Amino acid sequence: MKHRQLMESLDQKRLVRAIEDAEKKCSGEIRVHIQPSALGGDVRHVAEKTFERLGMTKTELRNGVLLFILSRDQKFAILGDRGVNEKVGEGYWDSMAIELGSRFRAGEFTEGIVSVIAKVGDLLAEHFPFCPRTDVNELTNELSILHDDDPPPSSGR
Repeated sequence: MKHRQLMESLDQKRLVRAIEDAEKKCSGEIRVHIQPSALGGDVRHVAEKTFERLGMTKTELRNGVLLFILSRDQKFAILGDRGVNEKVGEGYWDSMAIELGSRFRAGEFTEGIVSVIAKVGDLLAEHFPFCPRTDVNELTNELSILHDDDPPPSSGR
């Protein structure tokens, strides 16, 4: 799939609302990042670098989750930060990846991402419940999108 096709098929406002709704129930942070390809790298490695570049390792409770999507490569990764992974383990992310992959194969891009965001929000609410007196939105809810003509992201080194 071409990057432009995916971007045109996504209801970006609905995705941002899904993130906002999920984060109202928890103190965790959810981000969605979409780019055309892994720029010659392994999807997992590039996702991990993106996780760091987006500041997701800097949340107070280390409870961020990233949905990292490569449109042209038709690959994705779902990563949780240390605090989340200590609670759920890798098997949880595997089940989310199976669901997302199934929805993507059916052409249900927005619905698949929204469904995974909602489930991740429920998981985060279970382990990191929202506390109105202390919780702040540590990271933006906006989608992170890299387009074909964007310069490669800096590794920060």
